Amino acid sequence: MAKDKKGKSESKKAKLAEKKQKQEKKAEKKAKVKSAKIEGSDAEDVDLDAVLEEYKKQQEQFLKVTENVVDEPPRARAASTLMASPSNSNQLLLFGGEYFNGALATFFNDLMVYYIDRDEWRCVTSPNAPLPRSGHAWTRGGNDSTGVYLFGGEFSSPKQGTFYHYNDFWRLDPSTREWARIETKGKTPPARSGHRMTYYKNYIILFGGFQDTANQTKYLQDLWLYDTQNFVWHSITPPAAQLKPDARSSFTFLPHDQGAVLYGGYSRVKATVAAGKQTKQGGGGGAGGSKNILKPMVHQDCFFLRITQPPADAPPNTGPTVRWEKRKKPANTPNPTRAGATMAYHKGRGIMFGGVHDVEESEEGMESEFFNQLFAWNIERNRFFPMALKKARAPGKKNGAGNGEGRERVGRRDRARQNEEELLRQLAALQAGAKGVDGADEMEIDALLKKQRGEEEEEEKDEKRKVRDMPVSMEMPHPRFNAQLAVQDDVLYIYGGTFEKGDREFTLDDMYAIDLGKMDGCKEIFKREGDDWIESEDEDDDEEDDEDEDSDEEADDEEDAMEVDDKKAKYTPSDRKKKKAKAGEETPVAENAPIAAAPEEEEESEETRVDDGLPHPRPFESRRDFFQRTSAEWQEILMTNLRWKGIQPESLAVKEIKTKAFELSEEKWWDCREEITALEDEQEAAGIGEVVSLADKAGAGGGGGSGGAGRRR
Repeated sequence: MAKDKKGKSESKKAKLAEKKQKQEKKAEKKAKVKSAKIEGSDAEDVDLDAVLEEYKKQQEQFLKVTENVVDEPPRARAASTLMASPSNSNQLLLFGGEYFNGALATFFNDLMVYYIDRDEWRCVTSPNAPLPRSGHAWTRGGNDSTGVYLFGGEFSSPKQGTFYHYNDFWRLDPSTREWARIETKGKTPPARSGHRMTYYKNYIILFGGFQDTANQTKYLQDLWLYDTQNFVWHSITPPAAQLKPDARSSFTFLPHDQGAVLYGGYSRVKATVAAGKQTKQGGGGGAGGSKNILKPMVHQDCFFLRITQPPADAPPNTGPTVRWEKRKKPANTPNPTRAGATMAYHKGRGIMFGGVHDVEESEEGMESEFFNQLFAWNIERNRFFPMALKKARAPGKKNGAGNGEGRERVGRRDRARQNEEELLRQLAALQAGAKGVDGADEMEIDALLKKQRGEEEEEEKDEKRKVRDMPVSMEMPHPRFNAQLAVQDDVLYIYGGTFEKGDREFTLDDMYAIDLGKMDGCKEIFKREGDDWIESEDEDDDEEDDEDEDSDEEADDEEDAMEVDDKKAKYTPSDRKKKKAKAGEETPVAENAPIAAAPEEEEESEETRVDDGLPHPRPFESRRDFFQRTSAEWQEILMTNLRWKGIQPESLAVKEIKTKAFELSEEKWWDCREEITALEDEQEAAGIGEVVSLADKAGAGGGGGSGGAGRRR
């Protein structure tokens, strides 16, 4: 028995000696890694000004603006900016961004143009373009409808030891691709990234963002307006008693016909907690006292920025009157709360996609849930509506059962096409010298027929610009946060974004299109898989730790704690700061930030539908059909509005009145889109076709059935 005990004791000693030797080797490896990091660190020895100056010299070698077709879509990137070109409805503009592979960060300053109708990417090079950056903001102009304005952003050394924030201001002419740096006198906004910009009449509006230094991340809440007519910045300082948005970045900022609206955002604020709660596994690390930590806050509040133009007799460079007005929390907000959910403006609403919800479980780890849901935020009603893809309705269902008018219209079109075809064939036969169609050679007639129509030339043109078939899915793109969104011609484009799994970050390299009117699928423009992530030494250590735990259950808690090392954050610019701040910085992070994070307002605005007295679209009614049914009412509404503004309707041409009336009806159609879509789904589920009043039915002039033709065209 004694021998057995002695043998077990020696075996245990041998295991402990082996474990100690392994730990010594691991400690030596860690020391070497840390030494290498210090020696190779770019925190001190990289002069970013010199690096940027070199970029500038290289760029100046381009003698003129050039635009070249590229074989592949742009390189994967995060924190870039995407926009529907204001000068061409067939183009999207993409600028800047960064790519982080786990070890090094690469920044871009190429302007990429996507030609929608050709499915073609082009790269624009220019001797005078903004330097490489990410986290910048841009917006189209208001009255300057052809200009695009860009401000700020950030740049870093490859290992991200040093950060640089820009405060430069640019204007891009999207038609000529010419960049022009705007130099203004007087005060200008400080450098920043993570901010947002929008437009109102002749003003560019800038708010928020953050500044990152070696010691702290400071979130901002300053408001600036740039006058595109007088070329001057106005720094807006609201009265001290006036409510205003807290400091934040990554929020939504959308235009409004009386100013702008702001929703959500992200920041970190100071919070005080008991020191004992911050020790590992609650183990008595402190005998009382408190500790300051940085607590993440996902904002859900909403503000309206009301802007009043200065009087006509005001002195030059007089700024507008500006006031923040707090709105109720939007109804039906996405649940749970999420950061990095981006929005694009479309027809009086914000189209929102994606986001991430973080649940902090311990000091060392954070569980995150990523989303790929699509919502529409109706700005006027301050309410979110979920948007879902649905298969296109069958032709019979779409036009309504027994729709005689629809069949009659289709029949007339077919007969007209057949008559035109017969006339062309007769003409071709006569040119061939035949007595009739039957006496002519079929191939010769077909050739002449094609020539008559000009189809030969068209076929050659079509061959050149033939767009490949793109796969269409009834599922939304992969979950992500910080995706880039743009709406062009009622189609939503989703580009890139970030997804995380464990300690690994994926910069998604893809692009999709969704028709917001039809919602009949998600078209994949391109999708590429990337796998160049470089594992850090800390990740290798974690894997070794797991092996040790599996092989030896006698691991000591104290030594396990020593194995845990701070992992380098791998977020897009604004979120890297939040990850870094988790380590327990005690520096101020927001102007006038509260000591404790205040809970978000929980009040829900009432779900009521206000009758505005305007004509209302019906289920299955297209924009064209809606206007045809209510044209007289919209023209009357338009003329009333014009008289209120002191404009005589008689001074406008009839065509102009009809055009403006159609625009009003289109705004109303989109405003009700989500509600009408829900009604359509309910009616389809109940087997009900389009509902038409008896008066409309009587006025249809004999067209039987339960509705008008082409209500989904």
